[in-house]
Amino acid sequence: MISNLRAPHSGLRQDGISVYCHELFSCFARSDQRRWGEVYLRGLRQADGRKTPANISEQVLGRRTVQPIQQFVNQSTWEVGDVRRRLAELVAAAAAPLAWSVDDVVFAKNGTRSAGVARQFVHAEGRTMNCQLALATSLVLPHGAQPVAWQLALPRHWDTDLALRSQAHVPEEARHLPRWRLLLDSVDEMLGWDVPSAPVLADWSNEKEVEPLLLGLEERGLGYLVQVGAGTVLPACTARAQRALPVAHGAPPVRRAPATVRRRAAELADELVPQGDRAVLAWRDGPTSRARPSQFLVVPLSDGRGARRGRFAELVPAAPRHLVVEWPFGRSQPRTYWVTDLPVHRLPELVALAELRGRSADAVERLHLDYGLGDFEGRSYRGWHHHVTLVAAAHGYDLLGRMADLGAAHETSATG
Repeated sequence: MISNLRAPHSGLRQDGISVYCHELFSCFARSDQRRWGEVYLRGLRQADGRKTPANISEQVLGRRTVQPIQQFVNQSTWEVGDVRRRLAELVAAAAAPLAWSVDDVVFAKNGTRSAGVARQFVHAEGRTMNCQLALATSLVLPHGAQPVAWQLALPRHWDTDLALRSQAHVPEEARHLPRWRLLLDSVDEMLGWDVPSAPVLADWSNEKEVEPLLLGLEERGLGYLVQVGAGTVLPACTARAQRALPVAHGAPPVRRAPATVRRRAAELADELVPQGDRAVLAWRDGPTSRARPSQFLVVPLSDGRGARRGRFAELVPAAPRHLVVEWPFGRSQPRTYWVTDLPVHRLPELVALAELRGRSADAVERLHLDYGLGDFEGRSYRGWHHHVTLVAAAHGYDLLGRMADLGAAHETSATG
């Protein structure tokens, strides 16, 4: 416990959390920021009930000390990017990421003045909610996932409502941006970290256009597997040859599109792939669901010979795009569509990669259930970013502990 917060570590039990916080918060310029960072992180992990400043201070410090915690989270000037970078590098050093996975995050709200709050339609809920919407980008690992980068989506009216912006302390540079731009901003931030790059996984099934996102990822040299909807419009390649392309054993022959077209994903799957060109592979809807057989199709969208554009054009060769379709037995239409620039001749690996999105979604859900992701009571833009970053850091401590335990068990088994 922390009994005296006037000295940097006075009264602090030097346990694993202390070591972790010392590593994570070493970028803080002031000792009081490091102290309150540890108090807050301990409370996010240990406090029962809602993770509010009052509850955290009472259960961690033994007394109600609200104001210093509120000041640390809402007004303090420490940079979230430094903590996010250190968190990501600690996790990546323990296990190389298999993917960078992007999830939508909903923060239900009662009021109207918290940064970015508005009545808006939430596709995951199928209804209009008063809420904040955000994107979380996670490192997907062999045993779990760790959210590391965050973007708060500002509704369009927040650009012009000066009263709202002032009350929530929204910085001038923070503006309404399309969802694809928010995702690429997170990717750009992560590319500046000492973290291995990995294929980007995202769900774009509720968007009609996916081209700006795909071009942005290609310009950055990142492979991707992006889920799209049946109505998502996609450009198909100009090749007329119907020669089947070589794929892995069990994968369907890949046939070239007949002409340059812009078609909905469902139309491409229906028009360009004969009924017989299907592979049967095991498919799992989520991390806890049972594997079941399903049919998969591959449709080429581009041949990869087009010229690159953007700042990475000279460094990254073009890769062909394909549409991968999951078509369950007994259904008249496909259920799931992905666009990818990864090698389709290893179709089983692509299907396994698609399943990894379940790990990041599960990690975000754990942030809500176990670490108080939605419990932030402040309204400020900076405070929101501080809170979600510290929540992710609390989850990171436990994830690193589980990974260390798994590594130790593996070593014991190997030596035994």
